Amino acid sequence: MRLKRIKLNNMRSYEDSEVILPKGSLLLSGDIGSGKTSILLAIEFALFGLQPGQRGASLLRNNANEGFVELELEIDGEEIIIKRTLKRKKSISQDYSFITINGKTTEYATTEIKNFILQKLNYPLEFSKKMNLLYRFTVYTQQEQMKQIILEDPETRLNTLRHVFGIDKYKRIKENNLILTLKLREICRMKQGQIFDMETMRIRFQERKNSLAEKISQVPFIEKQLLENLNLVKNKENEVNEVKQKIEEKKKLEYEIEKTEILLIAKKDQLLKSQKEIGSSKNKLEKAIKDFKQEEFEATIKLISEKKSIQDQINKEIMSFSAKIASLISKKHDLEKLKEKISGLKTCPTCLQEVREPHKHAILNEAEKEVSLINNERISIDNEKQKKEIFIKQILSEIEELEKKKSNLQDMKIRLITIEEDNKMRLELEKQKSSLENDIKILNDQILRLKNSISELKKFDNIIILKDKELFDIKEIGKRLEIKKAEIIKEIEIFKAEIERFEKEINEKEKIREELVYNTELENWLSGEFLELISFIEKNIMIKLKVDFSKLFNEWFSILVPDTFTVSLDDSFTPIIEQQDYELDYSYLSGGERTAIALAYRLALNQTINSILSEIKTKGIVILDEPTEGFSQQQLDKMRDVLRGLNSEQLIIVSHDQKMESFVDNIIRIKKEHNVARVLN
Repeated sequence: MRLKRIKLNNMRSYEDSEVILPKGSLLLSGDIGSGKTSILLAIEFALFGLQPGQRGASLLRNNANEGFVELELEIDGEEIIIKRTLKRKKSISQDYSFITINGKTTEYATTEIKNFILQKLNYPLEFSKKMNLLYRFTVYTQQEQMKQIILEDPETRLNTLRHVFGIDKYKRIKENNLILTLKLREICRMKQGQIFDMETMRIRFQERKNSLAEKISQVPFIEKQLLENLNLVKNKENEVNEVKQKIEEKKKLEYEIEKTEILLIAKKDQLLKSQKEIGSSKNKLEKAIKDFKQEEFEATIKLISEKKSIQDQINKEIMSFSAKIASLISKKHDLEKLKEKISGLKTCPTCLQEVREPHKHAILNEAEKEVSLINNERISIDNEKQKKEIFIKQILSEIEELEKKKSNLQDMKIRLITIEEDNKMRLELEKQKSSLENDIKILNDQILRLKNSISELKKFDNIIILKDKELFDIKEIGKRLEIKKAEIIKEIEIFKAEIERFEKEINEKEKIREELVYNTELENWLSGEFLELISFIEKNIMIKLKVDFSKLFNEWFSILVPDTFTVSLDDSFTPIIEQQDYELDYSYLSGGERTAIALAYRLALNQTINSILSEIKTKGIVILDEPTEGFSQQQLDKMRDVLRGLNSEQLIIVSHDQKMESFVDNIIRIKKEHNVARVLN
């Protein structure tokens, strides 16, 4: 990597300045506080942004709201320009960042640009989330910070150097190894707990296998018993069926008795009915002969005929009276019309003469007399008619009674004829009676025979109970055998399932045991051989680093300090200063000697790191900030040899000692006026 140009806008004491950074050695010269270190801080900010704990207020100019740094550099032939900005809001923070590579500009987030630069510089990416110690100890370290690392307690210094050397990974490996071994021990304890009952499970597994074999051996014996029981059931069922056939035969006989008794009852009913019909037929015939008289029947018919003749005669007379009454009514009607006509007559229609009143009265009187005679005659005829009507009602009543009597006598005659015909059938009934009596005797004999047969078969009712009980008992034995067989089969299935489960669990526990053995061996190896190996590697690396570092440290120190002093490093990389075999404490040294110790330590550290991390791209650049603070004139003269010994492609030195100007290729002077730093040339 080579720095080529840096531009500062509102950064610290700079308003707007640009510095060209040439190859070779360069001195940034100026009075104390003129702004030389600000350029170095701006370079670091451009590369890596704000460091952890660093505030933007330490870079942005006090009266400015925003500012930026633009750094141009070259890495592996690529022209790269980095621009970072700061902006004042509630606090001062990084605003945006740009990178231009070979003329192509891209905006990046602050974290992205840092990772990009680390990648370009070939720095380990683990430095992306940490303070940039690698840059500080290989390129640019403020002199006071280098003194600080010497004054740190040994453990802090050793941890810092481990990180810078990139060998703190061995410490992390040890820490991770401890975590892993503790985890493995925990896993081993857990796995021991998982397999503690494995032997007990093996015993139970064998017991289940033995029990399974015993249960399987019982199955054929029970199946044999079941077969024997099945044969017994079949034989007993045959016996029961034979007895049932006898009982069925008895039931048929009982059914025959029932049918015969029903038939016997029917025959008896028929006989009783026949007897009743024969007796009833005799009684009816006698009663009918007694009740019916032919003479009375004929006399009644004759009398009815006479009465009907009288009825006809009277009806004719009544009709004659009605005709006469109708004639009288008609005559009376005519007379009434005549009277009405005479009363209103003025002139005679025949002779056309006036009709006098006396004549009209004479005619009307004559008409009145005639109407009176008609009324009297009508009354007389009505009386006669009423008498005839009363008489005819009496005749009708008598005819009705005679008709009833005739009807009764006629019914008696019909019954008598029917009874006589039934009487002819009585002989048939007598024959039927004799046949029924004979049938009844036969049925009684048959019932007696059937009852005798049933009596002989009744014993099978008790036999069937015994046979059914015997069959039930045999079937119960069979059921118990089936249940026992099912239980054994169920137990066999359970044993098989348990054996399978035990076998599976034992296999799983065997795997766990194997894992336990592996984890135990691994834990022993990690806590023993591996840890010893890591410690051995780390120790040897640290010894090698200490030897190389100590040698370089002594070489650089011997250039700056008289031969009366010798320096070396202890195991914690703490400088040991000796003078004439007496060890001196750092605090008893002069200011120049302390600076020499710090500078020698810084240069030795730079060379050591660059030798370990041979691929990083910052090996060719060294930046020294006030490296001669407190030096004597003799020590300043020695700086020429120091700078020549560095042999860097680009060396940037910040110093206010004018003597340093003769040791470098290029000089840039910086002056500060009215709190504004300016680059003079």
